[in-house]
Amino acid sequence: MAPSRMEQPNYYRLRSTSREAVPARVALLLPFSSGSAEVRNLADALQKAAELAVFDSGSRDILLMPRDDGGTPERAAEAAAKAISDGAEIIIGPLFAQSVNSVAPIAREGKVPVVAFSTDRSVAGRGVYLLSFQPANEVRRIVSFAAQKGHSLFGALVPRSAYGDVVAEAFRAAVSDAGATVTSLQSFEQRPEAVAAPARAVAQSQPNAVLIGEGGAVLQAIGSSLVVGGADNRMVQFLGTGLWDDASVQREPVLANGWFAAPNPEAFRSFSEHYRMAFNATPPRIATLSYDAISLVALLARGRAYERFTEAALTDPNGFSGVDGIFRFRDDGSTDRGLAVLQVSATGFTVVDPAPRSFPAAGF
Repeated sequence: MAPSRMEQPNYYRLRSTSREAVPARVALLLPFSSGSAEVRNLADALQKAAELAVFDSGSRDILLMPRDDGGTPERAAEAAAKAISDGAEIIIGPLFAQSVNSVAPIAREGKVPVVAFSTDRSVAGRGVYLLSFQPANEVRRIVSFAAQKGHSLFGALVPRSAYGDVVAEAFRAAVSDAGATVTSLQSFEQRPEAVAAPARAVAQSQPNAVLIGEGGAVLQAIGSSLVVGGADNRMVQFLGTGLWDDASVQREPVLANGWFAAPNPEAFRSFSEHYRMAFNATPPRIATLSYDAISLVALLARGRAYERFTEAALTDPNGFSGVDGIFRFRDDGSTDRGLAVLQVSATGFTVVDPAPRSFPAAGF
């Protein structure tokens, strides 16, 4: 995005900000007044994480502008327009895909980039970047690792949902890239009683690795059904997505020694302790996204006003480092992440392959 703005007298500023200074005004669009108490609490935690990142950065150039998007597309559009009229150079949020869609054309018209938290890649691109945990990254990482360990026959079970569609597409591509074979790819209704037949079909295709794109009670039912179908964890390597990053998975014997890709859990534990010390509360898992978004802003805020959040700066192929490891934005607005491979055991998740510390230059 080519910068075309200048400081205006009506732009929002703190009383303590001198007239000569041009702060990096950062709009934080979150559903603070959502009808859901759970969503309101999540928005509050994301704001707290953003404030913590501003403090930790030590930057005096960042002016955080929290704005309520109400959890609706209409309110999100209004909040974005008002933030831009108040001088916002970048928008962090919204949380939901529909709200991102309503904000995007307003932000493009104002030449203001958006770093949103939605996982729906269809809303990304043309100045909208998704700093979220995207399943395609997890699938590519875990299939590639399994192939490197000698697995060449891959089965998969995915839910009949938008999430399952993304996992299935990434799975096919990752298996092909690894020079391996898909033995069976089955979808299922997300009910424990509906998974037996798809699981049996995958087991009978004789894979030596099976990706299960599910969590919770349905994941447990799939694991048991695979064993009944003849594919247990002694003969077949079970693979998971980020949905496995849940303590309940550790208590399921049929998933023991399974692998899944996720950020290093120790990093989140350290962040959680830091957050608890500051706010006397436990952060939700995605609070790191808000923290990392503001940390990125702090890094780029050292640049010249209205030229610091350009497309070239945001899509630096070298990427950035955050609580959840390295990440970089692609031109299409999606995100590459450097993920660790974790192994399931009854005592917790063990890192069996560390997350990379840098991105390869090729293939970006």
